[in-house]
Amino acid sequence: MSKVEKIESQIRELNPDELNALRRWFLEFDGDLWDRQIEADVRTGKLDSLANEALRDHENGRSTLL
Repeated sequence: MSKVEKIESQIRELNPDELNALRRWFLEFDGDLWDRQIEADVRTGKLDSLANEALRDHENGRSTLL
């Protein structure tokens, strides 16, 4: 049995309160990972072309105010 299968099995055994606590923890954990990835992408310039394209589109009137 793989690690993931073991974790899945253990999750199925959680009571509702434990499952809610796991959900809250995982959402925060996953959000932190996402934030770190975005920050790394910004530092390495991976998003520069997208930002430049968005700025060009805005300058050319292809955006709307929210």
